[in-house]
Amino acid sequence: MKLVSVIAFAALTQFVAAQPKPLADIPLKDIEGKATSLKPFAGKVLLLVNVASQCGATPQYAGLQALHNKYGARGLVVMGFPCNDFGGQEPGTAAEIRQFCTANYKVTFPMFEKVRIAAGPEQHPLFAALTGKGSPLPGPVTWNFAKFLVGRDGKLAARFDTGTEPDEDGLVKAIEKALLAK
Repeated sequence: MKLVSVIAFAALTQFVAAQPKPLADIPLKDIEGKATSLKPFAGKVLLLVNVASQCGATPQYAGLQALHNKYGARGLVVMGFPCNDFGGQEPGTAAEIRQFCTANYKVTFPMFEKVRIAAGPEQHPLFAALTGKGSPLPGPVTWNFAKFLVGRDGKLAARFDTGTEPDEDGLVKAIEKALLAK
């Protein structure tokens, strides 16, 4: 009987350890380098975007800011995650990135430290969770300005590629649906 209990405990421990960590529990750093996470945004709808300042899609910053302005009072928070993985299109420092976004696109939504998005050993844990095998929408990010919509429940609800502009109907409808969910 004791052996059965030990085996059951070991199996339960492995099961619990294998469960994906909630997105809100993954450590992050903001653009200022301060430790944070998604916990301060609990109950909000989040649009996480890997951004780059020297990309053909960089003008999407304007549309992302417009979404943040339009839906912020209803609970949407757009979040920018600078990334230099694709074409070396985000080479700047945190201060340079912040300055660029503020001066050129009047960005007021939260920005985070530059992270690795591409799959591999240096991939940030947040993007590993969003794109890995345990994700409801797995698959690699292939370029800048990929968008991940996280519902109020803290779970990935939708995913959009670089070619989806912030004002496109499919993205807007997904945001509005997520905002209505409780």
